[in-house]
Amino acid sequence: MPYFAILLIFVFAIFFYRAAEFENESGLLWCGLSVLVSVVAFFFFHWGWLGCLLGQAGLFVGIGIFRVMRKS
Repeated sequence: MPYFAILLIFVFAIFFYRAAEFENESGLLWCGLSVLVSVVAFFFFHWGWLGCLLGQAGLFVGIGIFRVMRKS
């Protein structure tokens, strides 16, 4: 059982949930996207923890770009 992978998924899910609460957005949506990206990177593509980190960074950047585009 990949305990480190599950711990990493859990940590990123908490981070994105708290970030969504800070931004007054849907925490469940951001948390769900984070879990989806992590699960796909780890278990579907078998990219390991580095792929998960890059996926989470991409999600963070993508959310930021989406928020900037939506405000203008």
